Amino acid sequence: MRPLFLTLLLLATPNAQDRPLPDYETFAAQVKIHLATDEERQSGYMFTERRVNQNIDAGGRATSQEVSVFEVYPGLPGEDRYRRRIEENGRPVPAEKLAKQDRERRENVEAYARKLLKDSERQKVTRELATERRKYTDAIEYLSRIYDIHMVRREPIRGHDTILAVLTPRRDVKPKTPDGKIMRHFTARAWISESDYELVRVEVEAIDDLSFGLGVFARIHKGTVAMFERQKVNNEVWLPAEVTWTASARVMLLKRLRLRSVSEFSNYRKFTVDTSTTYAPR
Repeated sequence: MRPLFLTLLLLATPNAQDRPLPDYETFAAQVKIHLATDEERQSGYMFTERRVNQNIDAGGRATSQEVSVFEVYPGLPGEDRYRRRIEENGRPVPAEKLAKQDRERRENVEAYARKLLKDSERQKVTRELATERRKYTDAIEYLSRIYDIHMVRREPIRGHDTILAVLTPRRDVKPKTPDGKIMRHFTARAWISESDYELVRVEVEAIDDLSFGLGVFARIHKGTVAMFERQKVNNEVWLPAEVTWTASARVMLLKRLRLRSVSEFSNYRKFTVDTSTTYAPR
């Protein structure tokens, strides 16, 4: 009788899948409002990045690898973040090499500050930032044209209820933008926080071979996969937690490479001009 009682109890208990999924149009509109590049999200933070790059064989086994640990600081407007390499393959970077990195960075910042004294340069930077933001916004708007998007079910990730959506490229669409032409060669699965409307995880896979440089420089093969995941930091903002990709490519139509890369992000803290540039020991 006890197994039967437990079975009836479970059947009588409501779960996440008993609730209907949100209305797609309403949910999608909120997700668009909350979408932002990680450059924007991380711009106010310093953090640690651990990156592992591997060459792998046909069976997926690593034949060689490089491991780097970086302290990452906000970048100058329109430029990449400052990645201060502090560890290489398990060994701390020598103090003199760190000093050289910091000196070069300080010189770049000072040169940038002098350049911005000119009003024409400030206007140029503002225009460039607006152009990049517009390109990102256009790419987001293009998603619904390139993909059929279907909400599938709820799934818990990192303690948060998420809505799983599957994105399948429409074969009859002929994109006109470079980003759109790339998107149509990939399928995607996206997990979105139901309460925050934030992108929590994305998995993408190439469904065609994809050439760069007219096929002369590199060809990404069908089956290339990538995963991106975010974490909620200080219960206030979603920031990158991990990025993983595995690819098979042929360079210059001669050498075939099989590569895997994993980047893990941790130790986020808000950055101000008064923030120490030295991380606490890990």
